[in-house]
Amino acid sequence: MLTANEIRDSFKSFFESKGHHIVPSAPMVIKDDPTLMFTNAGMNQFKDIILGNHPAQWKRVADSQKCLRVSGKHNDLEEVGHDTYHHTMFEMLGNWSFGDYFKKEAISWAWEYLVDVLKLNPDNLYATVFEGSPEEGLGRDDEAAAYWEQFLPKDHIINGNKHDNFWEMGETGPCGPCSEIHIDLRSEEEKAQVPGRDMVNHDHPQVIEIWNLVFMQFNRKADGSLEDLPARVIDTGMGFERLCMALQGKTSNYDTDVFQPMIQAIATMAGTPYGADAQKDVAMRVVADHIRTIAFSITDGQLPGNAKAGYVIRRILRRAVRYGYTFLGQKRAFMYKLLPVLIQEMGTAYPELGDQKDLIAKVMKEEEETFLRTLETGIRLLDKTMAEAKAAGRTEISGKDAFTLYDTFGFPLDLTELILRENGMTADIEAFNAEMQQQKQRARNAAAVETGDWVTLKEGTTEFVGYDYTEYETSILRYRQVKQKNQTLYQIVLDKTPFYAESGGQVGDTGVLVSEYETIEIIDTKKENNLPIHLAKTLPTHPEAPMMACVDVEKRAACAANHSATHLLDEALRQVLGDHVQQKGSLVTPDSLRFDFSHFQKVTDEQLREVEHRVNAKIRANIPLTEHRNIPIEEARELGAIALFGEKYGDHVRVIQFGSSIEFCGGTHVPATGCIGMVKIISESSVAAGVRRIEALTGAKVEELMDGIQDTIQGLKVLFNNAPDLTAAIRRYIDENAGLKKQIEDFMREKEAQLKERLLKGMKEVHGVKVVSFCAPIAPDMAKNIAFQLRGELGDSFCFVAGTVFEGKPMLTVMLGEKLVADGLKAGALVKEAARLILGGGGGQPHFATAGGKNPDGLKAAVDKVLELAGLQ
Repeated sequence: MLTANEIRDSFKSFFESKGHHIVPSAPMVIKDDPTLMFTNAGMNQFKDIILGNHPAQWKRVADSQKCLRVSGKHNDLEEVGHDTYHHTMFEMLGNWSFGDYFKKEAISWAWEYLVDVLKLNPDNLYATVFEGSPEEGLGRDDEAAAYWEQFLPKDHIINGNKHDNFWEMGETGPCGPCSEIHIDLRSEEEKAQVPGRDMVNHDHPQVIEIWNLVFMQFNRKADGSLEDLPARVIDTGMGFERLCMALQGKTSNYDTDVFQPMIQAIATMAGTPYGADAQKDVAMRVVADHIRTIAFSITDGQLPGNAKAGYVIRRILRRAVRYGYTFLGQKRAFMYKLLPVLIQEMGTAYPELGDQKDLIAKVMKEEEETFLRTLETGIRLLDKTMAEAKAAGRTEISGKDAFTLYDTFGFPLDLTELILRENGMTADIEAFNAEMQQQKQRARNAAAVETGDWVTLKEGTTEFVGYDYTEYETSILRYRQVKQKNQTLYQIVLDKTPFYAESGGQVGDTGVLVSEYETIEIIDTKKENNLPIHLAKTLPTHPEAPMMACVDVEKRAACAANHSATHLLDEALRQVLGDHVQQKGSLVTPDSLRFDFSHFQKVTDEQLREVEHRVNAKIRANIPLTEHRNIPIEEARELGAIALFGEKYGDHVRVIQFGSSIEFCGGTHVPATGCIGMVKIISESSVAAGVRRIEALTGAKVEELMDGIQDTIQGLKVLFNNAPDLTAAIRRYIDENAGLKKQIEDFMREKEAQLKERLLKGMKEVHGVKVVSFCAPIAPDMAKNIAFQLRGELGDSFCFVAGTVFEGKPMLTVMLGEKLVADGLKAGALVKEAARLILGGGGGQPHFATAGGKNPDGLKAAVDKVLELAGLQ
């Protein structure tokens, strides 16, 4: 029986023998595509080629790609763990042809690999073909069917509808018919009762799709019409985990050696065997699946967070923790302890897991511990909600309360329902679903983008000339209108551009397009599928005219200074803190720089100063830039260039060197370090477990900062009579202030004691209850202190009522002895009623409560009202 690792290698070897270039997996986390957060299909890394934005380096390609499907169109999260074949992170085996072979070869090679190489039983295989769509003017894919008839009997070739057998990249863009290969893994008895063809695409866990062959031959326009693609594309994707299930004779992906080592480790940790309890089995599958997603996302540079991709990863982690907490008895952080098992099973194919094991473990442990604390808070909130419902005579909590638990505390509805059932209660599910739909609609409205068709003026691809020029003669290749959030913008593609498109942490250039007719402002430059997009609020009235593209050179120079400074900062941090330091993110703008890096404790002030001094020494040395443009990646590695984890590099790369600082980089940089001027670190903080963040300024912004500091110091000197030693003068004033404060506190304590003594002398006894009441212009805290002192001195049968005015605001304070509370009196109810007389409100505990108001004149009446309500007048 082939192991998972052997199956993966066999796929690559087979397609390599068919002339395919084997490429490494792209990162699972996508950084430079605004339309996607995660790689959700093998074709994502080739989108720029498929869209025609970039020429294909190889006509034939194959790989095994890390994918993640949890949101949007491919939302499988809630099914993960409950069935046998859904996952969050999975591997997609794929082969591609860019303008080379098409349906015949794709089908015949798929058959050859599955049947001749892997020895799958052909009697168990079925193929679907597109049945056609009259409204689209498309007939049945008879071409694909004819090729399948060379291998399969006709009753194993099944027509599929547009939903299943017509693949589209999105609402617009490349699309085409597809052929799915399904396998029937049921027993012979089951097959005899119902033929496999009747179970295809009917969600049977043992009759499943394993390979999808997509034949991209059309382009979907914004008006919905189709046009032929100039270069047809083959895009195939085979679920690695499902293939392992079929080859290893299992009926569940989770029973293969992809997951079993992890599941057995979880079972040992939980002290319960896998297969003995259905709920616990689901929990083990959830944890085994989710730990892969979390670990790979961290290695690719995406930490759990509160927004976008970070929120998705945090949600997955919390789902796993919750299942471990509820069903496996894991009340403390546990997933990080399973990391060695994951590395042992997948570390050879994906060495980045082992390279970053310390960071992964630390981030996971801290996230687990944080959520466990949150779970406890949520459970307390649910307990309170249940108590309030029961007190009101209800056995159902509102859908809004259930949704608050879900949205704020990460409580899935099924956990809320489980706890409610244990207490004989339910939740309003219909109202919960309504709240959920409202949230989804708000998210859809916020993200809705209306994109027009490209208007093509001439064919061609964009050449970036911005490393050498900030002005360049150009012309528009194509443009389109985009509407989002009631704003209309125009995306413009140029044949040659000096504008740097936002990527690698550096913001995009701004500037203008100038023709003999007009000047158009470029407000930003983005990158979509590796295509530089220039954003403008207005479209040129003469888009066909030759233009001069002019970058805002001041902003570009400031960005370049900050970007070069991050390289020097990166090197200095490794020198001062150690070689474990790795870049985990950056933001380079004209105003400042931000640099995230792996380090497991706070950087001390002394270390920060040393880092700063090292960087500024390099700046003063005015080290010239050495640019290695478009060199082979092996040559770059021989130079000692630092690569960024989670980045996808091609065979040829750009390397930026300032002396001993050598890094892979595609950004803009200063010609020599002296152009940076100076670096000043302004903050150091924690971003996540094991990740620190430095923010810094350069050049003119440092001057502005120093001017502000100098002005502040000068102002302080004036306040302290131009004392020659400002620090000593401030320290003296602080000491004097502390002495005066202590004198005031002593005076107030003495005044408090005197007032308490007077109150005790004037104390009355009504119906056996000792009553202390008064009105006075004192601070509320003094009244509170006296109340608690008297409570300890006067026993269980006493009542304290104070009306105080402080800074014009009236306050009512009530303290009751334990006997009065036991008799049914509640301080909170008394002050709530009496506070109306001071035009206010309040509340508190049965034995102590306060109320504030707006009418000091009603204070005496309010005190009397409390005594009246308590029956103590």
